[in-house]
Amino acid sequence: MPFREVNSKMIEATVAPGLRLFSQRGAMLAYKGEVSFTPNTQGGQGGVMSMIGRRVANEATPLMTVEGSGTVLFGHGGHHIQVISLTGDTLYVEADRLLAFDGTLEQGTMFMGSQGGVMGMVRGQVTGQGLFTTTLKGHGDVAVMAHGGVIEVPITPQRPVHVDPQAYVAHHGDVRNKLSTALGWRDMVGRGSGEAFQLELSGNGAVYVQASEEKL
Repeated sequence: MPFREVNSKMIEATVAPGLRLFSQRGAMLAYKGEVSFTPNTQGGQGGVMSMIGRRVANEATPLMTVEGSGTVLFGHGGHHIQVISLTGDTLYVEADRLLAFDGTLEQGTMFMGSQGGVMGMVRGQVTGQGLFTTTLKGHGDVAVMAHGGVIEVPITPQRPVHVDPQAYVAHHGDVRNKLSTALGWRDMVGRGSGEAFQLELSGNGAVYVQASEEKL
């Protein structure tokens, strides 16, 4: 596993010959050894085509390729960092939440309307996440950023999970998501103005929820 959590806001990545990492530009804090950092315009392993949607929608987050031999400390903006280990499944996460990830993972882009139709598109606008989301698939680690720490909530067919869209960070597994209205939900806790929304996730997997409604 190339990522080690130094503390809640910093990780250390091990870089070895033949092992490539991708990170958000500007996320490198310090490094030891012979390590190179190259601006990446290919959108990770998914290539140019995987990022066309984001380019059109102006939702791309610049990446850099990290290669060589040594260790690198990553962090960004003082955000809390959560390392997620994938074992062949797919992680759905917003590009601006990605701190770093294994170069072995296959990167792609999913149109929000493909999950939930029109409501899937509405979800992107309500949450401020836009019309596209990033997918990472395979075996490897992903470091994501959040406000106030992250908790992993299991999703089972018998127990779907409802999440405040502003607190949603990422999810993985065989999961469907849809946006539903909750009249007065925010008004009851004095934080809303009119109709509110909940993100409902069902199936088998897990969702990562941050301890804040603040976006990055």
